[in-house]
Amino acid sequence: MTIRFSMRLRFSLGINIFLLGCFIASFFFIGAGQAHAGWQLLWSDDFDGSSINSTNWNFDSGNGNGGWGNHELESYTTRTQNVYVANGALHIVARKENYDGQQYTSAKLKTRGLFSQKYGRFEFYAKLPQGKGYWPALWMMPEQAVYGHWAASGEIDVMENRGSDPEKVFGTLHFGGVSPHNAQSHGPGFNFPTGDSVNNFHLYAVEWTTNAISWYVDDRLYERQTNWWSSSNPSNSKDRNPYPAPFNQPFYIIMNLAVGGMFGGNPDDKTTFPGEMQVKYVRVYGEAPSSSVAESKPESNKPVQPALMPGNTSGESPSSQQANDSRPATGLGLQ
Repeated sequence: MTIRFSMRLRFSLGINIFLLGCFIASFFFIGAGQAHAGWQLLWSDDFDGSSINSTNWNFDSGNGNGGWGNHELESYTTRTQNVYVANGALHIVARKENYDGQQYTSAKLKTRGLFSQKYGRFEFYAKLPQGKGYWPALWMMPEQAVYGHWAASGEIDVMENRGSDPEKVFGTLHFGGVSPHNAQSHGPGFNFPTGDSVNNFHLYAVEWTTNAISWYVDDRLYERQTNWWSSSNPSNSKDRNPYPAPFNQPFYIIMNLAVGGMFGGNPDDKTTFPGEMQVKYVRVYGEAPSSSVAESKPESNKPVQPALMPGNTSGESPSSQQANDSRPATGLGLQ
């Protein structure tokens, strides 16, 4: 009797431990961005090798003809001092050094010509440096710019941060006419809870459908935009392309760590160098075949934080469009 009871007890404990282990494993599996209801994985880079995958990424180099349109101070390089893969992460390192006529170096990676996607869920699991003058960004630009130069063909900023404010990130759309007739739309930004910041790893994501773009931090929805426009007529921005232009074409991915510029200002004597942005993975999902149309597909069930804003659509006056992926004025400077 005692032996049978003991055996039943051990069997019951074993089953419970097994079920608990399955629950924990499934939690981490989903929490790491491996699975999302309504989406299927299309493209990814988990940076689990020893070098940057050249079939996924190429680079911009230099200072972009005057600071990439934003008076940035860095020269982008492909050197391992500025960009490398190690310990399961991509490292983009900004350094204070004289190089190629600039005072700082860093790196900028992009998938242009290698991968682009129209609509889907785009994820970046990353942590960022702290210090005035750091400007880390995870963003997207149109592969072909079919509606014309910036910002008529659009720009999607998944995440930007001012290094001087490590407790807040922003998501922004750029659209409208060709600069200087561009417009922008941004929400209130996401504020991390007390004790947390961009210095820790967080999941930054956008979900992009035909008529909405939504921003998330750690699967918490904090911003949604539905109102934008595009004009290819540089002399009459009221001549509009049909909605949902410009966000109805494939966009490619960009990751960079800028130094200085119009968004957060230049480094001061308290800024510590080197500083780095680490990215554990980038993943792109498309709508799963079994799900409904994109407009009605369920999104994260976590609450919006804080209340949504319709955004500011007033025009900026950035410098002229530069070659490659220069970003003529971030628009977030209005915040």
